[in-house]
Amino acid sequence: MDTKKKIEINPKVMMGKPVIKGTRITVELILKKLSEGISKSDLLDAYPNVTEDDIQAALAYAAESLSLEETVRL
Repeated sequence: MDTKKKIEINPKVMMGKPVIKGTRITVELILKKLSEGISKSDLLDAYPNVTEDDIQAALAYAAESLSLEETVRL
């Protein structure tokens, strides 16, 4: 998935955190809600400006971001 179509980073919006394009809904919020057990359906109901594609883009963005991290062994 091309997350650039759905996720934007703008220093003037939410202090530069990645957000769903055209909203102030952060990727972090999407991930946090999903990790707390909220269903995609409930998330879509709670945030009517968010689409199922937006949720998938947030997950893909997080996966891409983690894949770029380097692990340091202690």
